[in-house]
Amino acid sequence: MAIYLTKESKVLVQGMTGAEGMKHTRRMLAAGTNVVGGVNPRKAGGVVDFDDRAVPVFGSVAQGMAATGADVSVVFVPPAFARSAVVEAVDAGMPLAVVITEGIPVHDSVHFVAYAKQRGTRVVGPNCPGLISPGESDAGIIPADITKPGRIGLVSKSGTLTYQLMYELRDIGFSTCVGIGGDPVVGTTHIDCLAAFEDDPETELIVLIGEIGGDAEERAAAYISEHVTKPVVGYIAGFTAPEGKTMGHAGAIVSGSAGTAQAKKEALERVGVRVGSTPTQTARLVVERLQSAV
Repeated sequence: MAIYLTKESKVLVQGMTGAEGMKHTRRMLAAGTNVVGGVNPRKAGGVVDFDDRAVPVFGSVAQGMAATGADVSVVFVPPAFARSAVVEAVDAGMPLAVVITEGIPVHDSVHFVAYAKQRGTRVVGPNCPGLISPGESDAGIIPADITKPGRIGLVSKSGTLTYQLMYELRDIGFSTCVGIGGDPVVGTTHIDCLAAFEDDPETELIVLIGEIGGDAEERAAAYISEHVTKPVVGYIAGFTAPEGKTMGHAGAIVSGSAGTAQAKKEALERVGVRVGSTPTQTARLVVERLQSAV
């Protein structure tokens, strides 16, 4: 099985006719994603040809949903328009909005994340690679050819570390990989994914990738201790990050003793999570844990 995204998912791409939207829509289609339309008010009524697939363009999310039954939106619009794009998807009743756009002002993210939660739309992102259920569907920019369907669930703040762990564990494979994004405000958290993977009968082990900044990993550790029965293996990026300097993601900053990689590692280990010191060691810990369960 998979969480959030399955082969039945019907995907609408907001910003499909832009350069990034075009490139990644083609990649999603090649991965088997059921992309049913794009949204661009200025090009409504048109069709975009992607190799052997003609994808219609709608004037609004609501029109696209009414015509196709879409239940997932992938947002590729520029930062200045991302808030209105997500609000439009929420107002249309879209169940899942995957916000790839980076550089969105924090106050805009705060607004649409809260608005979506009130209205029952799940937001993944912003500033994220999206999510993939290998062999079923790929919503975002995650490469589809570096792994296969399997029994590991992965939730990660980092896009590139998502890809690396997917590749290193490709022989085992994944149920779903979710890149939640590294901004200070995100719609879907580690805890959300931990709960979903815990309930997924075909996910046997969960990989949690975190990084410096904030307390999301400490809160995830507390949740694991009370609610997660499946084995969890972790990795925290940023052990050598200097204090007070933002590293990569907008939320990746250490202030004093708060948000350090060491503090996060210790919190996870206290609740029985094995934490690797490198991505490669983390992959080895996953293999060992799965073998010990046989």
